Amino acid sequence: MKKPIFTGAGVAIVTPFDAEGKINYKRFAELIEFQLKHGTDAIIVCGTTGESPTLGHEEHSELIRFCVEQVAGRVPVIAGTGSNDTAYCLKLSNEAEKSGVDGLLMVTPYYNKTSQQGLVEHFTYLADRVSTPIILYNVPSRTGLNIQPATYKALSAHPLINAAKEANGDISALAQTAALCGEDLVLYCGNDDQIVPFMSLGAVGVISVLSNICPAQTHELAAACLEGDFAKGARLQLEYLDLCNDLFADVNPIPVKEAMNLMGFDVGPCRLPLPAIGAGAKDKLLRAMRNHNLV
Repeated sequence: MKKPIFTGAGVAIVTPFDAEGKINYKRFAELIEFQLKHGTDAIIVCGTTGESPTLGHEEHSELIRFCVEQVAGRVPVIAGTGSNDTAYCLKLSNEAEKSGVDGLLMVTPYYNKTSQQGLVEHFTYLADRVSTPIILYNVPSRTGLNIQPATYKALSAHPLINAAKEANGDISALAQTAALCGEDLVLYCGNDDQIVPFMSLGAVGVISVLSNICPAQTHELAAACLEGDFAKGARLQLEYLDLCNDLFADVNPIPVKEAMNLMGFDVGPCRLPLPAIGAGAKDKLLRAMRNHNLV
């Protein structure tokens, strides 16, 4: 059985920017401490929610190094190092390893995409050249590419391909993957509105956007499922369903950064091409936040 890098609720943490559009490291340290204070089980840095597509190479590597140093071993740190360029993915991954990360989150190639066989070759090539456990990240809505259950099965044979963050929303495919891979592949939910069904099928946690603003609640939800209390988990899942949905009323991470700014975290705007939140999405988000006494 492969040992999970973490169990419970890991936050896909935002990247705060200052008024000049530079990374605000002081604020980033504060965000990390807020997460750890409220029970977050892992920090996932430089993911989609962290605006990795607009981070320069040096920014990307420095943000990972800073995160590892700030967390100081209190919870696992997982670095987003995926790319549609296999060689560049390896370079980012090797640099992240030097910083001391506990895991590497690798999204499927995007835009140029590939075949299912290409996925096997891409991830195997990378796994053969790193020494840190890999979490595969499947998010077809962004990449235009979906990892099939049989492909997960083939990849799960590699000792360093540890887990999958599954965000295709397909519960039936998840069940097939769980049945095929068994204990050879750890599963994480990639959608905050599906934590309970995923964990009922064997996922051991979530990589969460919601945790940015509700870390204690997301941790509690995942912990209930880990303890087998799916009735409590379902109650919490439904209680926060409006917030889960409205955090995606505009393109992620536009709404979650707006929510954090409304809560006083001052994380700045998103970098272009992501604009300010639309008026309709902001109204929906505000209603949900007021429902949960966040503003």
